[in-house]
Amino acid sequence: MVQKLDWLKETPSQTAGPYVHIGLTPNLLGNTGIYPEDLGRSPIRDGAKGEQITITGRVIDGSGMILRDALLESWQADAAGLYPAPNEPRGKADPNVTGWARIVADFDSGEWRLATVKPGRVPAPDGRLMAPHVSLWVVARGVNIGLQTRICFEDEAEANAACPVLSRIEHRERVDTLLAKKTAGGQYRFDIRLQGDGETVFFDI
Repeated sequence: MVQKLDWLKETPSQTAGPYVHIGLTPNLLGNTGIYPEDLGRSPIRDGAKGEQITITGRVIDGSGMILRDALLESWQADAAGLYPAPNEPRGKADPNVTGWARIVADFDSGEWRLATVKPGRVPAPDGRLMAPHVSLWVVARGVNIGLQTRICFEDEAEANAACPVLSRIEHRERVDTLLAKKTAGGQYRFDIRLQGDGETVFFDI
């Protein structure tokens, strides 16, 4: 028989805003003096090796509204597919690629922008190489639990076809929601749709 636990109440959930920006990007909001600069301003430093790219996009809800208070965090490998971690067994990563960034959507347009280097392929736990990708964590108004997704690249067709993560997506037409579209040399577009037509694939991590 299941014990009645009416004395133990679930804590109410709350959205990530509006205080998430105050805590994570105070300088952006004009609250200077806490940090010299906001943490995670860029995943690369001057001298980073590899193809320099810029990814832009928006976070769009189920009604088609652009979320102007979205905040994203990104993680990636360097151009050789190495992570800047002390336990990286495959070699030493580029010291000018931290691999982590905190990205804030423009409060007026809702556009976010990530300037980085195109990551190399990294192995999955079973050793097979995944497609080049940038992992994303997304929070915004109305998002109670941060969403996990990843940016792959439409011009990496061979690597995408062999990727063990992309191959696990049952509805093959949805793979396209994880592919950043090339708009010009070194320029990519990646919109994140939370619900509805073209809903982005999110991962249970």
